[in-house]
Amino acid sequence: MRIGIFGAGGMAEALGGQWMAAGHEVMVAARDRAKAAEISPRVGTWAETAAASEVILLAVPADAVTEVVAAAGNLAGKVLIDCTNAVGPGAVLTVPGQAARIAAAAPDAHVVKAFNLCHVDVWRMTPPVFGGRPLAVPICGDKVGEVSSLVRDIGCTPLDAGGLDRARLMEATMAFVVGLWFDGHDAQACFPPLPA
Repeated sequence: MRIGIFGAGGMAEALGGQWMAAGHEVMVAARDRAKAAEISPRVGTWAETAAASEVILLAVPADAVTEVVAAAGNLAGKVLIDCTNAVGPGAVLTVPGQAARIAAAAPDAHVVKAFNLCHVDVWRMTPPVFGGRPLAVPICGDKVGEVSSLVRDIGCTPLDAGGLDRARLMEATMAFVVGLWFDGHDAQACFPPLPA
């Protein structure tokens, strides 16, 4: 698959590296082209990367996403994976409905919320397995199939979590759980496996 990545931070490096190792073509666009080149030898502008890609990971700061999407130009038919988290001090959502905001900025694209619930170091694991179980990755949007294959390629289990309207729930869950972690609680203990 031809994957574009907007951004050159930790999420871009972690997921981009995993997808390249799985055999995907990855092109990176970022304000810092040198840093983008550390992720992939294929570097372009926002528009060049968008034009060359079927799927685009939005891995820029949450407050920059709509500006970057506008700079990318024509995104019609593209799958935009939103892994951003608009969270401020106190683990409070600064932009409720971040995925919906992106969809409004790119109305002809297919926005899918995924990869936003875990710390970047989890995405560097090969594969992310905990207690013998592969990490489950919830996906909200109308192009779950395309993103599911990318989830499987990094050794995780895709979960169809519904349409993009449910992305707000994932965003709120992330903020809630991060707040628990910052307060020193074991948030994972809130989600035990079902009894046999």
